[in-house]
Amino acid sequence: MSGAALLAVLSSSEARAEFTVCNQTLDVVNLAVGQKVDNTDQTDGWWTIGANQCVNVIREELTNRYIYIYATDVFGHAILTGSTEMCIERRRFSIRGIDECWQRGHIAAQFLEVDTLEQVRWTFFLTGSNP
Repeated sequence: MSGAALLAVLSSSEARAEFTVCNQTLDVVNLAVGQKVDNTDQTDGWWTIGANQCVNVIREELTNRYIYIYATDVFGHAILTGSTEMCIERRRFSIRGIDECWQRGHIAAQFLEVDTLEQVRWTFFLTGSNP
């Protein structure tokens, strides 16, 4: 998990934000998100999250138990990674499918799987314990 401490709690105060990522580090991070959309894996990015700020990345109630996230610093270096390979681009993107990223002209990245325990709202906290 790249040394990232993870703490997830339900977010009941924000009725519109169904999956929120809070950056509790001192650095700006760029975030990509993966999830199933119409029974197909899809990745979207980028959200820029300032230090000590939160961003609503999925605005409707969650229907997927697992959400996948990948974060980089402003230089493009991964600061939060996992073991699920999905596709990204250097610029803003929405990519359908996660197979053969390189062959389809995309970049392969290792996303962290977040288990939302089948809740409809979830907040993920990115903490400052990254290397």
